[in-house]
Amino acid sequence: MGRYVIRRLLQMIPVFIGSTFLIFIMVYALGDPVAALFGDKAPDPATAARIRKDLYLDRPLWEQYVHYMGQIFKGDFGTAFNGQKVTELMATAFPVTLRLTLVAIFFEIVIGITLGVVSGLRRGKAIDTTLLVLTLVVISVPTFVTGYVIQFVLGVKWGWVRPTVSANATLDELILPGIVLALVSLAYVTRLSRTSIAENVKADYVRTAVAKGLPRRRIITRHLLRNSLIPVVTFIGTDIGALMGGAIITERIFNIHGVGYQLYQGILRNNSPTVVGFVTILVIVFLVANLLVDLLYAVLDPRIRYA
Repeated sequence: MGRYVIRRLLQMIPVFIGSTFLIFIMVYALGDPVAALFGDKAPDPATAARIRKDLYLDRPLWEQYVHYMGQIFKGDFGTAFNGQKVTELMATAFPVTLRLTLVAIFFEIVIGITLGVVSGLRRGKAIDTTLLVLTLVVISVPTFVTGYVIQFVLGVKWGWVRPTVSANATLDELILPGIVLALVSLAYVTRLSRTSIAENVKADYVRTAVAKGLPRRRIITRHLLRNSLIPVVTFIGTDIGALMGGAIITERIFNIHGVGYQLYQGILRNNSPTVVGFVTILVIVFLVANLLVDLLYAVLDPRIRYA
């Protein structure tokens, strides 16, 4: 196991460098941060040249990237155009989005897997067909439509919850946004769980467990569910980073100042240091989540061993 972890960590290095380099190139090569800093006003050439030199923008892109990575390893992600450190923006944004993601993942795991098990065990029955239709509808409807409808009905019309989230973004306030954020992923988890359960319920080991007279609950939880969760865990692991980076729509709907909000503002204002810094952290989140998923395979399936 130790060798495997070390090998995977070493493999993550070129992936991290390649991903961040592409992001850096796309952000800095496709726009002019200095022009964006001045907005509609044309900057004085001498002033623009001085700013480019101060920000290391007068060098070739590969030198800019090397300088940027060197600053990152020192804990410096640069300064936003409003003069605030990007690390300060991260310190306020990432905890909020992390709480929102945890709420979404909770609903995704608990509700999605439960519905998938129920649907898979009753394949072809009315409840199975109903869940398949409902999940297809959820996947088909865009998140911004679902979010605004749920916000209006539950928050504005019925008054069950607050339609917006306060600056503190406590867990109870994030329940509704978490549900909106998790809906599409929840539908995919339900369908994945249903398919995996329906395939494994006819496996030899299940028939053997039934022949031994094991209780139905133990067969489902200890044998059937455990062997059926591998594709679901793979999806959830990759979905963690997607939820954190893809929460732009949800955070805009509920006025949540998290990662999605900061990315939206950074893209809107062509604030390159903010965009590159936040996406760099999201790349790390993706890599770590994938590593944890691979290690979890051995827990779910004893046949998997890492050397």
